[in-house]
Amino acid sequence: QVELVESGGGLVQPGGSLRLSCAASGSIVSINYMGWYRQAPGKQRELVATISSDGSANYADFVKGRFTISRDNAKNTVYLQMNSLKHEETAVYYCNANLRPRATIPYFYNYWGRGTQVTVSS
Repeated sequence: QVELVESGGGLVQPGGSLRLSCAASGSIVSINYMGWYRQAPGKQRELVATISSDGSANYADFVKGRFTISRDNAKNTVYLQMNSLKHEETAVYYCNANLRPRATIPYFYNYWGRGTQVTVSS
């Protein structure tokens, strides 16, 4: 009953910018971490950035200084502002949320969106 929906992907030139959004909906008691991962063709899925409920962010080294992750707790939404995009960052970007789905279960689970395509090309 939990759904994550990404949006904002598309085609951008090298050096350009995109802003991704991901909204979580459904049976949600509370959300711990939210984050973004990506998977390029022929590569494994890798962490891009995560953000905790208090706003503390963690970034992969290869995006530090260029990407900014943020969240709106009231909307259960996480954003990823991507600047100075590189060709090698072409990938499907996936939203992830670590959340508690119901009050009767005292555990947090990871949920995934279906991904949004980001293509960096001139």
